[in-house]
Amino acid sequence: MPTLSRWRTGHAQPADIQKQNERSVLIDGLGVGIVTGVSTFLSVFLTRLGASPFLVGLLTALPALTGMLLAIPAGRFLERQRNLVPWYSWPRAIVQGSFVLMGLIPFFASQQITVYAVIIIWALVTIPQTIVNITFTVVMRAVAGPRRLQYLMSRRWSVLGATTAITVAAIGAFLDNVPFPLNYQIVFIASFVGGALSFFFSQRLTIPDNSPPQKDVVQQSLSVYLSDMLTVLREPSPFSRFVISAFVFNLGMMMALPLFPLYWVRQLNASDFWIGLINTTNNGVLLVAYFIWTALTRRKGNVLALRICVFGLVLYPLLTALTPRVEPLVFYAALAGIFGAGLNLVLFDISLSTAPPERTAAYIALYQLTTYIATLVAPLVGTLLADLLGYTPALLIGAAFRLAGAILFVWLGVGVASERPHAVRTA
Repeated sequence: MPTLSRWRTGHAQPADIQKQNERSVLIDGLGVGIVTGVSTFLSVFLTRLGASPFLVGLLTALPALTGMLLAIPAGRFLERQRNLVPWYSWPRAIVQGSFVLMGLIPFFASQQITVYAVIIIWALVTIPQTIVNITFTVVMRAVAGPRRLQYLMSRRWSVLGATTAITVAAIGAFLDNVPFPLNYQIVFIASFVGGALSFFFSQRLTIPDNSPPQKDVVQQSLSVYLSDMLTVLREPSPFSRFVISAFVFNLGMMMALPLFPLYWVRQLNASDFWIGLINTTNNGVLLVAYFIWTALTRRKGNVLALRICVFGLVLYPLLTALTPRVEPLVFYAALAGIFGAGLNLVLFDISLSTAPPERTAAYIALYQLTTYIATLVAPLVGTLLADLLGYTPALLIGAAFRLAGAILFVWLGVGVASERPHAVRTA
């Protein structure tokens, strides 16, 4: 194919390939949305099985532990791969397929054994998940390019959010009408549909081959490579300021994450219907929210949207901790979904705009490393604080960390140096 050959040597992406890629990205998002909707109930499933807060916290801590250990080596490995699409589609298929296995286990094991088996499976799939977290960013940049990136990602995440909302709503209604644990088993096994859809279309993506890394980078030992990458964080660069601010903010985000389902179930005695409604609302608003934030960033840039969103997300754990009834949580979840959509969009863009194009995989791996550290430490601290002080004080401490991170984003001028015009219509 002459056209494809010319494109791979550095010319613009052909229109037919671009159209196919963008369609595949959106349908892939549809499949991911189904599995994401199912995964929303995993912590609730473990809670109803009698898992301790510590074990529930491991759902977010274990991926972080693996990522913390493997992010830099994985980034180095991926930096050397010419075609990243297989490293994007196959590892995620393994992660998504794990829910089917989790759904089968209760047929053969007691509830206590099921809890530990689910945790073990989750620990194992953190390895391919680490690879996916790095390759996703690189592949999406290659598919869309800098001018169409926010446009494509807003569409993908809107599709994903709407699909997740519909899936969560359907699951919430279904769970209350089928005995436990069979209800959760059916849901987890049915997630195969979303995983298969995601895999089929993600592997169809066609992107340019990676540029080979510089010779001195290839010849570096892993210890020297790691040392050089960590040096990046000590340099007063836009990337380092972004990573430091995001790290503190993520501490607050991750600290509260395992506390929400625990607070709903054990403090407010929320039913599966209400839990499903909260999560449906949180994901449902994404359908509109991403388009709103995309329009705002085109006119005003990323910085304004970033600051609105980080301070807005401080409210979610704060208001939740001060609410004695379940009904207002639906409104708070809607606000969190709106602000979370904007944060996802601008952080994705800022991470790429502050990383050198020729070292994207390595720099994104470094950013992921700091995120993994926060994700490892914060949930365990959050659940420990919940055991010692109660859920309300623990949520308030999580809100305080979010506030500190939000202040850092402003104080360090994150996004200002890398701000680029967004007035060009990318549709």
